Amino acid sequence: MLSRLKKISLGNWILIGMLLGLIVGLLLNFYVTDPFIKDIVLMNNVFYLGGNLFIKLMKMLVVPLVFFSIVVGVASISDIRTIGSIGGTTILIYLITTALAVTIALMIGMYIQPGAGLHMSDIGGASNLTINQTMTDTILNLVPDNPFSSLATGDMLPVIIFGLLIGIILAKLREETETFNKIFTEGNKIMMEMTSIVMKFAPIGVFCLMARTFGGLGFDGMLPLGKYVVCVLIGLAIQGFVIYPSLLVLFTRLNPIKFFKRFFSVMFFAFSSSTSNATIPLNMEKLHEMGVSRDVSSFTIPLGATINMDGTAIMQGVAVMFAAQAYGIDLGTSALLTVIFTAVMASVGTAGIPSVGLVTLTMVFNSVGLPVQAIGVIFGIDHILDMFRTAINVTGDAICTIIVSFRNKAIDLDIYNGKKPPEEEKHIM
Repeated sequence: MLSRLKKISLGNWILIGMLLGLIVGLLLNFYVTDPFIKDIVLMNNVFYLGGNLFIKLMKMLVVPLVFFSIVVGVASISDIRTIGSIGGTTILIYLITTALAVTIALMIGMYIQPGAGLHMSDIGGASNLTINQTMTDTILNLVPDNPFSSLATGDMLPVIIFGLLIGIILAKLREETETFNKIFTEGNKIMMEMTSIVMKFAPIGVFCLMARTFGGLGFDGMLPLGKYVVCVLIGLAIQGFVIYPSLLVLFTRLNPIKFFKRFFSVMFFAFSSSTSNATIPLNMEKLHEMGVSRDVSSFTIPLGATINMDGTAIMQGVAVMFAAQAYGIDLGTSALLTVIFTAVMASVGTAGIPSVGLVTLTMVFNSVGLPVQAIGVIFGIDHILDMFRTAINVTGDAICTIIVSFRNKAIDLDIYNGKKPPEEEKHIM
């Protein structure tokens, strides 16, 4: 029995925690009438402590994790200068598709309004707030007056800019700053390990957060959660089967149906593994079978697994609208632009491992002042959505790679169109 329990993945444990929390919360709401047991002992102590302790652990990770990840991520792509136009084009396409993804997600969230009717303010939090500032202030706030103060207070936009600048300088002075570069690389490894440790407590935290939420809201809280899932899936479908094929046709005139027929096995593997990193070898091999030069894919695919997180950006965009609507917070235009910018920058430092997007989601929430407690409501179902968005992430990596290969004459169109089998290629770099 114990051996079987050990075989259950963390994602499934989180899902179990969500379901148990949902059931316990509903039972408390409808069948426990003693206010001492329900409110004082459970809702305001046990569940409150367990849920908020996990949220604080998540918040503790955000600043150092994102800072180290962005510095290491930017510093690691210094070879772009030797690759020339391939590197520049790849990064530009990745950033544009991520910006499109989060914009689509925000628009879907505005239209469907997944958080409407949840009334999270009834169980604690902000309400009736307007988050907005002038565009001039938004731009000025990107530059920190004191970067160490921004790191200490968790002011994420200046932290991101400061991390980007350090990463660029480390990339430029690589041979002269090997020791400093090593410090950031090892710091990033430490933060990733700390993230893995904190995530082991996620099932307990999710159980407490769900039990407290639905213990106060009852069945009324279930519809918005279902609408949230629908919003994310719609956004992923639009990105994967509308945006990507459109870009492929626009820039290469290649048939996207032929791509999806041959790439489906990679999408299924990404779906089942929930990790972009594990899919890298299979992705590169499948692109080779489509006629793409390994010289290009060996650069663009690993880079995409690090900085191209369109599926995660969609989840974060929908989650922002979900939380804002649930707490009755009005996000102004500049706040939405801040969300887009922060989500794109977060994708640069988001590792291709399961559910790490939820950690950086805390950063996105902080960038516009949204209560991070709302993350607990959607945390439990993230494992299922993570499978879908990972499939979209790796699809985006492949589409962008084909576009870059086409622009640099590094794809055999006869192989792509099935007119001849793949063959060993001549190196282009």
